[in-house]
This record gives sequence, C-alpha cells and structure tokens, in this order.
Amino acid sequence: MTETQGDAAPDGAAVYREVLSRRYLRVLSLSALLGVPIALACFFFVSLQHWLQHEVWAALPAALGYEEAPWWWPLPALGLAGLILAPVVTRMPGHGGHLPVDGLGGTPVGPRALPGVVLAAIATLPLGVVLGPEAPLMAVGSALALLAVRRMRGADDPRTTGVVATAGSTAAISTILGGPLVSALLVVEAAGLGGARLAALLMPCLIASATGALVFTGFGTWTGLKTGGLALPAVPPAANPDVGDFLWGLPIAALIACVLTLGRHMGRSTARWTGRGNAMTRTVLCALAVGVCLSAYALLTGRSPRDAALSGQETLAELAAHPTGWSVAVLLALVVCKGLAWAVSLGGLRGGPIFPALLLGAAGSLACAGLPGLGTAPALACGICAAATAVMGLPLCGAVLTALLLGTDAYDQMPLIVGASVVAHLTTLLMNRRGTATS
Repeated sequence: MTETQGDAAPDGAAVYREVLSRRYLRVLSLSALLGVPIALACFFFVSLQHWLQHEVWAALPAALGYEEAPWWWPLPALGLAGLILAPVVTRMPGHGGHLPVDGLGGTPVGPRALPGVVLAAIATLPLGVVLGPEAPLMAVGSALALLAVRRMRGADDPRTTGVVATAGSTAAISTILGGPLVSALLVVEAAGLGGARLAALLMPCLIASATGALVFTGFGTWTGLKTGGLALPAVPPAANPDVGDFLWGLPIAALIACVLTLGRHMGRSTARWTGRGNAMTRTVLCALAVGVCLSAYALLTGRSPRDAALSGQETLAELAAHPTGWSVAVLLALVVCKGLAWAVSLGGLRGGPIFPALLLGAAGSLACAGLPGLGTAPALACGICAAATAVMGLPLCGAVLTALLLGTDAYDQMPLIVGASVVAHLTTLLMNRRGTATS
C-alpha cells in the first residue's frame, strides 16, 4: 500500500507542476478566449438550422396551401437530403463528420474537414434527418480550436492540441446541453480519467464552456433569434416517487435501454451495409428509408410527420408540457417509426445521436404512465434518464442532464433518476456484451 502511494505521488506532483507551468497557463487563457468565437459560431449555426427547419416544415407547406406538412412531405425532403449528403460523404475531406452510431467520440475534426461537416449538417438536418446538432457543433468547436492553436508556440505538441481541441468541442456542445457542467461531466466520464490529471484536462474545458455559454445566451437575448437549444419549458407537476414508481420505473428504464441499444446495433448494421457497396447510392437509400418511416408515422396516426422528423427537441418540449394530449397508440407509433428512422440515420447519415434518443425515451415511458401506481412525472424522469444514459453510455452525465431538463421538479425525482441511470447503464452493458459475444 505504501509503495503504491509512493508511486502515485511523483505523478501527482508532476501534474501539479504542469498545471502551474507557463505552457499550461497559456492553454488555459486560450481556452477562455476560444469560448467567445466558438459560442458565436455555434449561435449562428444553430440559428440558421432552426430557421431552415421552420422554412421546410412550416413556411413552405403553408405557402403551398397546407395547414401542416402532409404525410408524403418527408419523402421528397429526405430524398433531397440524401442527394446532398452523398457527395459530401464520398468526396469531401472528413466525409461529413463521424458516423453517429459511433457516438460523440473519435478524433477531433480538423479545419480541413470542417466545410464538409457544416455542409452536411446545415443542408440535411433541417430536411428531417432524425439526428441532432450536437456532433456537428462539437466538430465546429474542435476545428476552430485547432485553427487557433496553430499560431501558438508548441503547437506541434500533441498534448497541447489534444487539450485545446477537447476544450473547443466541450465549449461548443455546452451551448445546447444545459451549460458547462453537463459538457464537462461528459468529458470526465468519456475520458475515464481521475485525480490530478483529470483536473488538468477539465479546467480548460470548463473555462471555455463557461465563456461560451455566457456569450451564447447573451447574444441570443440581444438579437432575439431563436436557437432551439435543448430545454423543457414545462413539465408535469412534481410528485414524490413512491414504491409503485420504482416498481414500474426501473423495469421501464431497462426496457428503454434495450430498445435504444437495439437501435444502435441496427445502426451498426446499416453502417456496414453502406460501407460495403456504392456509398453514394446507399446513402440516398438510407435517407429515403428515413422518409418512409416518417410518412408511415403520419399515415398511422393522422398527425404531422414533423412529430417524428428532425432531432425531436420541439416534440419533446410539447410532449413534456402536454403528456395527456398524446394517446398510447400515438406514442407507441412514435417510438416505432422514429426509432427505426433514428437507427437508419445512425449508420447512414450525419449528425448527433442524443436528442432523438431523449424523445424516444420520453415517449416510451409516457406510454406506460397509465400503469397503476406509476405517475406521469416519475415516468418522464425515468424515460429521459434511461435514454440519455443508454445512448451516451455515461450514467452520471445522463442523470445530471435529466435533472437540468426537469428543473426544480427533479429534486423529488432524484432517487428514481439515479436508479434509472444505473439500471439503464447495466442493461446497455449486458446487451452490448451479448452482442459482442454473438458476433
């Protein structure tokens, strides 16, 4: 035991010396400054995406005489998305970004690949691709950070570029994931680090996220532009969870984790299929398959296909504010149709995997809210937390993100939220292990 402590002490002392070194303090100062331009870039990125989304799904149908997008609307919209994305994926540097099925990780996106990532996101996500903006935003953050670090002394040091790129990505994603704390926790759990070395990586991420969040929110208030960040303006009334909520809620969390994990497995199969043949043709076919799923939802429910299209941020807010306005049949149709579209998008298109998963978890859990002894607020908390944990693979980050989304109502639900995150994480690990063993 003493020998172990003796071995650990020099490493900790070296990390502390590094944190107080001039090189690291320059990195820390640069991270604080980077938060400003990254936040501005993300603000205009998300604002433009939100405006295009409104034009495609609200303004254009209204101009053509429809009160809302008709059932067939996703077919030409997603067909166009596939035609735009296919040459980006096959010919542009960076292939439009990481595959969503691989999560938010991977090597940082450099400046050379940034145009393809931005084009893929801006030109396809508003057309109805069932993915979120989080992965493209992280690419914007890392690319801008790497562009800035080129002029620094010691820019060829991989440790410096790695920390700065991570800080840039964290600053970018913090603009839509509830602020610096969630994004910092995401880095902590994803990196699997601890101790003093964790602090050395985390501090640039925190300060870049903090300055970025300040600029992002302040600039939005000043301009009046709507960015469509992840938020639930209204949630079901708070209620203390009881025994019934735990008896129903934890199995529901496991079920939601199973559904989302199966979706990711389907996404990996789609990715393998897309990579084996003509990538351009198969990318278009994937986009059309997503359009078919969205049109099927509209035909089955008589509702607008917009409910199932896009990242799901607006639908999640509507669902949380008016959970009784959705029948069980509609919620189940949403889970099935959007879930299939999400799985195909994960393996064949470009974007982020988190936001649609949160809607799937919320819809699945609220479909079960009528079970005897299960309340609406506990069901929603379980669903969102299970989905966040399953798709990110990060139980602590999933629980904190759920708490921020639910606001003050999360205080009473925290024991259930924590339980759901643990159950969902264990279920995901078990299913992934079985999938690895069978393959």
